[in-house]
Amino acid sequence: MTTITVISKLRRDRRTAAKVREPFGDRVFLIVVKIMLVIALVLVLLPLIYIVSSSFSSPAAVNSGRVSFWPVDFSLEAYRSVLSNSEVLQGYYNSLIYAVAGTAISVTLTVAIAYPLSRKTFYGRNVLMTLLIFTMLFSGGLIPTYMVVHDLGMLDTRWALLIPNAIGVWQVIIARTFFANSIPDELYEASMLDGASELRTLRSVVLPLSKPLLAVLALMYTIYQWNTYFDALVYLRDPDLYPLQIVLRNILLLNTPRTGATDLAQQMHQIQLANVLRYALIVVSSLPVLIIYPFVARHFSKGVLVGAVKG
Repeated sequence: MTTITVISKLRRDRRTAAKVREPFGDRVFLIVVKIMLVIALVLVLLPLIYIVSSSFSSPAAVNSGRVSFWPVDFSLEAYRSVLSNSEVLQGYYNSLIYAVAGTAISVTLTVAIAYPLSRKTFYGRNVLMTLLIFTMLFSGGLIPTYMVVHDLGMLDTRWALLIPNAIGVWQVIIARTFFANSIPDELYEASMLDGASELRTLRSVVLPLSKPLLAVLALMYTIYQWNTYFDALVYLRDPDLYPLQIVLRNILLLNTPRTGATDLAQQMHQIQLANVLRYALIVVSSLPVLIIYPFVARHFSKGVLVGAVKG
């Protein structure tokens, strides 16, 4: 076959492929979906842009309504006030502890429960799974949970935010399905033939193949721990243990501007600054999650979908 013949054949194949068109209904559906996604993106992105722009603008520009989607009279005064606030720094420190320690505990316990439930040789696994699902649908309520936390001596301690909600049933279901459908039985058999125990199999065989799942679990638990609010409001009384979300609540909703001076101009400036602080606090509190997400985003869909589809 000559070069000219090959080129001619390639051109014919391209023309044939070009003639193949998706059905009209499918094209309309895809166009509508893309339009809806663009609208959703705009609805989510514009408020975020406005918040960031306002946080970098001067208090006078924000309160006069001159800020739209670009900083006006660029200023870092709000961030200086936030970062110099000892309560915010302490809340940041506490939230980091809760997020790191809570994620480590939750992922460890979730894997420890999901792995045996995924093994066909584990007797009674269906009964235990039914009981787990039951707890997802029905709970004892706030008062019995509070009494349990109190009787265990975890009230007003860091453990109150780490232990009671350490295990998510939905995360256990995802992990169990992933282990059952994504890890071949031949690997378990080969590991047993080599004399490995179940713990060694989990550590050396299963976990190295479950990085997408671990990334998904870590992201879910980290976001939950970072945004924890109600549990801290119920179980904590010591301000030194408050997570960042409680600190933000106290600053934005409960505290009034501290106007120590009698100068009216200074009081007005502090009131204006308090409004800008809201936007700076939102940016500061959201920054860690926004930094972490890109590193695990590529694992997110894979970790969830692979565990949900057999094959």
